[in-house]
Amino acid sequence: MKRMMLCALIGASGLTLTGCKAPFNEIPDFVQGEIQHTSYDGITDDLLTAGLGATGLASTPAPAFADPLNPTPAELRRLAIYNNYRALVDTSAGGGYGAFFGPQVGSGGEGLIPGDEFIAFMTVPGSDVPVTVMAQVPDSFDPKSPCMVTAPSSGSRGIYGAIGTAGEWGLKKGCAVVYTDKGTGTGAHNLATNTAQRIDGTLSSTDEAVQFRADLTDGERAAFDSRWPDRFAWKHAHSKANPEADWGHHVLQSIEFGFYVLNEKFGRDLGNGKTLQTINPKNTLVIASSVSNGGGASVRAAELDTLGLIDGVAVSEPNVNPEVDRSFTIVQGDGPVISEHSRSLLDYTTALAVYQGCANQAPAIRESAPLNAVFNPPAIGENICNSLANKGLVSGATLDDRAADALRILNEEFDIQPEQNLLAPVHFGLAVAQSISMTYANAYGRAGVEDRVCELSLAATDTAGAVTQLAAAAEAALFSVSNGIPPTAGVNIVYDNAEGQPTNLAASASPSSSQQDYGLDALLCLRSLATGRDTVTGTALEGPDAELASAIADGIARVRATGDLQGKPAIFVAGRSDAILPINHTSRPYFALNQRVEGKNSNLRYYEVLNAHHLDVLNGFPGIAGRYVPLHHYYFQALDLVWAHLTDKQPLPPSQVVRTVPRGAITNPLTAANLPAIDPSPDAGNRIVFTDNQLRIPE
Repeated sequence: MKRMMLCALIGASGLTLTGCKAPFNEIPDFVQGEIQHTSYDGITDDLLTAGLGATGLASTPAPAFADPLNPTPAELRRLAIYNNYRALVDTSAGGGYGAFFGPQVGSGGEGLIPGDEFIAFMTVPGSDVPVTVMAQVPDSFDPKSPCMVTAPSSGSRGIYGAIGTAGEWGLKKGCAVVYTDKGTGTGAHNLATNTAQRIDGTLSSTDEAVQFRADLTDGERAAFDSRWPDRFAWKHAHSKANPEADWGHHVLQSIEFGFYVLNEKFGRDLGNGKTLQTINPKNTLVIASSVSNGGGASVRAAELDTLGLIDGVAVSEPNVNPEVDRSFTIVQGDGPVISEHSRSLLDYTTALAVYQGCANQAPAIRESAPLNAVFNPPAIGENICNSLANKGLVSGATLDDRAADALRILNEEFDIQPEQNLLAPVHFGLAVAQSISMTYANAYGRAGVEDRVCELSLAATDTAGAVTQLAAAAEAALFSVSNGIPPTAGVNIVYDNAEGQPTNLAASASPSSSQQDYGLDALLCLRSLATGRDTVTGTALEGPDAELASAIADGIARVRATGDLQGKPAIFVAGRSDAILPINHTSRPYFALNQRVEGKNSNLRYYEVLNAHHLDVLNGFPGIAGRYVPLHHYYFQALDLVWAHLTDKQPLPPSQVVRTVPRGAITNPLTAANLPAIDPSPDAGNRIVFTDNQLRIPE
């Protein structure tokens, strides 16, 4: 540190010194355009709750716009924070909000946090697609003891997508929090009107910086709109950038942006128009964090970190696609040995998209899965089963037999945990696997909106499923309401090849079956592209389909994680019942791969939480609340443990299974008895170990 200061002073004097690079604060080269800066007083508005406070975040209805057709940036921000917080955190009574987590916990009052917010566009080398980056600096930040937490958005969400997870923990700790949308976010381009979102969410149809517009000339866009009217291009799906391949770089750049912001605010003014960087990686504690896709992005950042920017990692349910290493196996209790682990996201998700609609009708699931009948009409499920049977993809003479076979295929052939079976139906009803399959097939293959992969497009639809214009008020609110991956905020997946006319995928009749089977032909097409083989015939794809499948395979290869965290102290927490990112293909094999790659130098711990899953927000619903606990609580514990390890040298607890106790009924509030802490010295029967090339997980 002393040498860096000496170099800076010598450089400022006009002299030169070999080996010195004056650490003056400069805007990073990757920042595009102006940096917008807003201060929040913590009374009328704030960094964490947008002035709503803990009570406002948990209340309904949502904040409204004074003019629904012309919301202000502040109104859009407030609603975006409200929706993004509630999308990831269960704010219902008795579910832990206000007791174990929430803005008010540990803060008192309503938990409003004053401070400064800086937001800008950036790009990564080789791409001109804008990525949003943001730094929040709470007034409680101490420049004498600086800390920073990364908060890349979960899922495909926008810049506030991790506000309630890494954002809340970091801001309450007095740390700067650096966010990025990872090249996803709303980024909705209305191809009929050429309208898109500015960085603040307001709409623009002029030639100015926006979050995303499709790579089409005006003539190409007009021609497309003439043939396929009222369609949207979406950033994650249609940017032709495969943003996931750069998620780690996005996070590293967000950290650099954070250091720039901190030094602009706290650096030493040398009086010559230059500022000395006094806050730097050597004196700042940096934790790479977030959940789901954001967690995966922070893991990739830690793998790519050659500059020593990151000190530790704490992530929850990370979307990691570990490199395939079949030299090790996975076993849970006395269960089957799993060797076909580490399937890609697109592989297992297209399988869920194809088979889950039928599996929902299996006798073991049909009546016991919460909200199954509400989200999944039995007639559609039966049609899906019939279509699969007619194509030879499931066996059985009756609906029960066919549905049971579909469930068997998912659990046994794809090694998807049986613990997820009761939650999978509601996820299918919410189109989770279907939307991921469509978006990621496009993204991995770098396809444009004009390619309409598998005859799928995006548009608003009416009650009959036909394409219609998105209401003006709905489009004005997209920045605040969309989760970045249709169906969302009134924009649906449309099967252009549906029998009759282009139709909302969920209501589509397939040409091959002439029955309403959730557009199964389109889902089978996506599955074929994921494997490179026709799902029905088993033959290799040919022509353009083979080329696209090859491009998709290359895109998947580019997002594979190495397992090398370079010895950084790290914690993964995951719920055994995760029905979106099956743990046999994500956290479990990544942990094992890390043990193979780093061996005795590994500082990664893996905590698998029983009765926990991917979307805590569902815990507020009857039938789900009584069965599951908030994984969010253990994510915050993981952050606390990494913090204590880095600041006080407290050892990280060994990898273990955490045995929670469901509350039994939504009327029973969660207590400490339901949520046992991660054990610093777990019994042997709870320890997760990697030995003899096998990851062994207690039952």
